[in-house]
Amino acid sequence: MSDVLTLDDLSVPLRALRLLTVDFGHLPAPTVGISHIYPDRLELALHSGLPGFEAWREALGVAPEEVTYRLQSDGRTRVLRTIIAYAGAELELVGYGDVPAPASVGAAA
Repeated sequence: MSDVLTLDDLSVPLRALRLLTVDFGHLPAPTVGISHIYPDRLELALHSGLPGFEAWREALGVAPEEVTYRLQSDGRTRVLRTIIAYAGAELELVGYGDVPAPASVGAAA
């Protein structure tokens, strides 16, 4: 038996992507990731700020308390992440947004 996965072996996340396209085609387009390392996972990553992540979170019915928050890039990037079951796949939703620069004290208006 071969250890090489086939495209058929990725059918679960591909099916989930197909259903997401039908049901949520109006939402912001994410970067889509499917990997042979996690053959049952579908990753949707939104790199253009957090409003797109929030639109997907709400559409998928994910409660805010099911979302983890962290910082990366020396505190310059906010990252929101959640993993849910969807159509038999493990759906990972990730959003990236800039941390606003602090306002300068005494700056001219």
